[in-house]
Amino acid sequence: MSNLESLRIDFAALRTLRMVFDHGSFSAAAEMMNVNQSTVSYTIDRLRKAFNDPLFVRQGRGITPTDRCRHIAASSARMLDEFATLSEPSAFDPQTATATISISSNYYERTIILPKLMAAMRKEAPFLRLKMIQSLSEGDQHLRRGECDILLSPVNYTASEFFKRTLIPDHYVCVMDANNPLADIKLSEQEYVAAKHMTVIYGGNWRSRYMIDLEAKGLSLNTIVSLPTPEDLSSLLRNSDLISTVPNRIAQTLSDGIVTRDCPFPAPLSVDMYWTSRTHHSMMYKWIRQLISRIVGEIIRPTNDIKKPAGNI
Repeated sequence: MSNLESLRIDFAALRTLRMVFDHGSFSAAAEMMNVNQSTVSYTIDRLRKAFNDPLFVRQGRGITPTDRCRHIAASSARMLDEFATLSEPSAFDPQTATATISISSNYYERTIILPKLMAAMRKEAPFLRLKMIQSLSEGDQHLRRGECDILLSPVNYTASEFFKRTLIPDHYVCVMDANNPLADIKLSEQEYVAAKHMTVIYGGNWRSRYMIDLEAKGLSLNTIVSLPTPEDLSSLLRNSDLISTVPNRIAQTLSDGIVTRDCPFPAPLSVDMYWTSRTHHSMMYKWIRQLISRIVGEIIRPTNDIKKPAGNI
């Protein structure tokens, strides 16, 4: 690429490349950027000439990036993140700041963390806005594409591009109607497997750890009803002979008449907070991450006697 051609490449063009790379589609990138597909195509054509590389090639009904494109996309992502950091103000006052913070999360995080986070933000940062995104098992893609600023998730993402802090330790328990005969006994593994289950599968590719532990022993649940979230468990379990397995903190939120019992497979889980270099040095995002960490500390303090190392903020 000549010096003259390189000068014609701006951050907007690199952002377009990154959007096509992340979404794997010109039309999807155009939709996310709220522009015409022809605009995206024109920009990619400019970049093809500048880099003397096709960047994206047809494969079946879709497109796939070239090796050169993968390298350019990774490098441009770092450049865009660093530029975004430079454009951030050096000082941050939560009482006067106006911005929208996007958080990708699921039912657990919205139920356990969001109420206290909202209350704290209304008091300490009254002009900040929250945008909550359903993550399922795609939260890492939300972070990479810049669709969220923070990811709260039980999925263990190990990519080196992510910063991470463990927030909430938890484990699985059984819940059922108080009149269920199984509420009066300590469930053995055999009784647990034979029971009639209302199984929360959550969606996506993520699987609960207790299910993995079951399969490791060659066991499977007698699932009668499958649910995508624990949201309606209270009403569905009431007056039924079904049991369900959920994280302990979710069990504590269920209504009266639903009781909690030990699970023979009390697998641990943790909810972690993830972010990228795009927001790592921002004073505003440092503040919101510290606020989330403080709120979580208040949530888990009554049931945790052991304090764990804090990790990165």
